[in-house]
Amino acid sequence: MGKITGFMEYARLEEPHESPDKRRRHFREFIQHINDDEARIQGARCMDCGIPFCMSGCPVNNIIPDFNDLVYAQDWQGALATLHSTNNFPEFTGRVCPAPCEEACVLRINADAVGIKSIEHAIIDRAWENDWVHPEPAAHPSGKQVAVVGSGPAGLACAQQLARRGHAVTVFEKNNRIGGLLRYGIPDFKLDKSVIDRRLAQMSAEGVTFRTGVYVGKSGPGIGVTNDARNTVSPEELLTQYDAVVLAGGAEVPRDLPVPGRDLEGVHFAMEFLPLQNRRVAGDKAVPELTAAGKHVIVIGGGDTGSDCVGTSNRHGAKSVTQLELLPMPPDVERNPVWPYWPTRLRTSSSQEEGCERDWAVATKRFNGKDGRITSLTTVRLEWQKDPGTGQMKMVEVAGSEEEMPADLVLLAMGFLGPTADILDNLKVDKDTRSNARATTDGAGCYATSVNKVFAAGDMRRGQSLVVWAIREGRQCARSVDEFLMGYSDLPR
Repeated sequence: MGKITGFMEYARLEEPHESPDKRRRHFREFIQHINDDEARIQGARCMDCGIPFCMSGCPVNNIIPDFNDLVYAQDWQGALATLHSTNNFPEFTGRVCPAPCEEACVLRINADAVGIKSIEHAIIDRAWENDWVHPEPAAHPSGKQVAVVGSGPAGLACAQQLARRGHAVTVFEKNNRIGGLLRYGIPDFKLDKSVIDRRLAQMSAEGVTFRTGVYVGKSGPGIGVTNDARNTVSPEELLTQYDAVVLAGGAEVPRDLPVPGRDLEGVHFAMEFLPLQNRRVAGDKAVPELTAAGKHVIVIGGGDTGSDCVGTSNRHGAKSVTQLELLPMPPDVERNPVWPYWPTRLRTSSSQEEGCERDWAVATKRFNGKDGRITSLTTVRLEWQKDPGTGQMKMVEVAGSEEEMPADLVLLAMGFLGPTADILDNLKVDKDTRSNARATTDGAGCYATSVNKVFAAGDMRRGQSLVVWAIREGRQCARSVDEFLMGYSDLPR
């Protein structure tokens, strides 16, 4: 490495960002990338490890030590090429990835990890600012046509890789804009949608065709798509018209909370709430009114989606925001107790920093209302005890611990159960025990489903997961599709 003793000489630097008071007044991105000198110092902290566990901690296996060293040497275009060799969209992961690579960093054993995510963010933003990112169209068309269903990170990564091999790729999206979860699940203050649009322009120049407002299967809901503008394509048409079909529609069925009062007005899934604000920011007209302004908001679920609900509610001007979690409060350990694996420890998101009461080991017993509208919810405290028979931990309600909390808006953010069944059932694709499309990731024919020339990748195959995992699966699926179509593939995995 360029600076052998850098990890002993330099401290980790956080990316510059607006204060919570300022950023909760708008929906713009509030985190900036570090400058050249700061990135150089962060790159210098990389330790030249014998085994770079950061690479195995990264789902796309970014070549992290190499681009750290290149940034230290201020070879930014070399760092960009290294980053792009494993990751189609580092501008997405550089903003919204939880950075499992940093938890696997060897320096994390007894010090602050190398700021890998901040270096990645700096590389790709500097590349766009300097016009280093260009379309990479294939030299020769293959004559093969591929349909990709779903335009989230898995579908986009798969489509770009296949287009660069010369295949004619069409991406079908049921919503009115391309991007899937990136577009309508992640708030603009975490991922500005212009970041998606510039990458879509590159993909269009590479030959990818995008069709929005198209539902594959029976007519279904599409965000921002009116009934008179919605088109449908049958799965049978895809099989007839295309040489291969990739299912990358994501895990969209939310986990519900079937307790008394669930049908009261004011109780909504997170994905009924979050996309509306994204549409407002995008300038859509006649967006349904669902706001947290002036309300007592309860967010049920402690993950990223719940955190996004917190940040959006604060920006609406909620009277109060409380986030409930079934699990007990994790330990706030200073160092990683299970390195190099992802640790269970207390984390506070940027949205939670902006204002939020958090409560742990709490279950919702019922929703209470008046005149058909939510007014409060009743909760009960939980203890997690080991079952003497199975040895597994189970929830036990604490007797006499019921409480009532005021609530004008309840947002259910408890994760997702799997993909919508429509397209899988119509194509007669085998499912696994969790209702996902069954497809292996190992050996010959990986990502292939039980139906000939139909492949599955991303959350539709693996279940709810991270953007970086979706990109990995999209890339690997593209290689498998390419092998199926051409008999071999030189696409990277």
